[in-house]
Amino acid sequence: MTANIYLHPIGLSNAPQTESTGDGPGAIRLAGSMVYASRFAVVVREEGKVIHRRVFGLKDASEALGEPGGALTSEATRQWANLQKVHAPLTLGERTVRLDQPQIMGVLNVTPDSFSDGGEWLEKPDAGRAHAAAMVEAGAAIIDIGGESTRPGGAATFEGDEIERVMPAVEYCASMGAAISVDTRRAGVLEAALAKGAHMANDVSALRYDPRMIDLVAGGGCPVILMHAPGTGEDLHSKEGLSGGDYSDVVSDVFDTLKHQREKAIAGGIAEDRIMLDPGIGFGKTLGENLQLINALPLFHALGSPLLLGMSRKRMIGALSREEGAHERLGGSIALAMAAMNAGAHMLRVHDVAETVQARNVWRGMRDAALTDFSQLPL
Repeated sequence: MTANIYLHPIGLSNAPQTESTGDGPGAIRLAGSMVYASRFAVVVREEGKVIHRRVFGLKDASEALGEPGGALTSEATRQWANLQKVHAPLTLGERTVRLDQPQIMGVLNVTPDSFSDGGEWLEKPDAGRAHAAAMVEAGAAIIDIGGESTRPGGAATFEGDEIERVMPAVEYCASMGAAISVDTRRAGVLEAALAKGAHMANDVSALRYDPRMIDLVAGGGCPVILMHAPGTGEDLHSKEGLSGGDYSDVVSDVFDTLKHQREKAIAGGIAEDRIMLDPGIGFGKTLGENLQLINALPLFHALGSPLLLGMSRKRMIGALSREEGAHERLGGSIALAMAAMNAGAHMLRVHDVAETVQARNVWRGMRDAALTDFSQLPL
């Protein structure tokens, strides 16, 4: 079995000057975000075991990356460059979404059994339109429209039904000038949505479910989000796609899968700068595995694409608290959003847009202040 290498940023900072040693910079800007990294771990795994690990700082980077040798060093060097990659803005119709601060994607579910709204946006189009307008007004950079329930145990959706649910929402969001993402894994749904004014694909199967998706996304030139989920069939939460039916190491396994799907997408003609990645928190993962992924989020910048996190109102919030229902998970959702921002995430997919935008703005104010505060540095 081939050994794999992983470059983990493990020491994060509010500003680069706080890590300065006097003989040059002590931190790198992480993936063009407002987060800086000063310490790193290079890890080599083979057959499920760690065979090499070294923790290093910026001044020792060349030596540490060179230690594994050969192809591993080449891959480590590529990941090192990716950690410092500044991502270009997304162009979505007439809107430009910059990725130099965390952006907010608002959720608009048009399904009859949505856990977040109980089907109201589907059954009452005027209410759905008002909700979408309120999210845009509150600061959502993108509206993500979904016509298929992807919660555990959700009923299967036929493509024609999904199209009927999604198209009215795409049309009224387009009429208000919103940037629109379509949360679908079916090419027929995406094709119909793009024709009505949608701009972006959010594929929860990472282009594995429908073989037509790669060609459609590549031909249309639309940005695409590749999300990790272990299921290969209708049930995205099933671990049937995993060797042995379980993760050997959830962080490494998710990293490897997203790396493979990203490379497959690029080979299929999708431009590298059109790809965004999502580790799929809550999809076919236990509470412990979700927490491991959240704590390891900075690693995923090494893949070379912007990161999106969808953790809003997830079941794990209730599991960590008092088993609150979906509408009582705002505090936990904000806590997870802050964790993602502190890890350099570029976009947050949320239900509570106004509250998350407020949290982001306060977070950004603190980061801006940290960048201009030199009072504690040595003379």
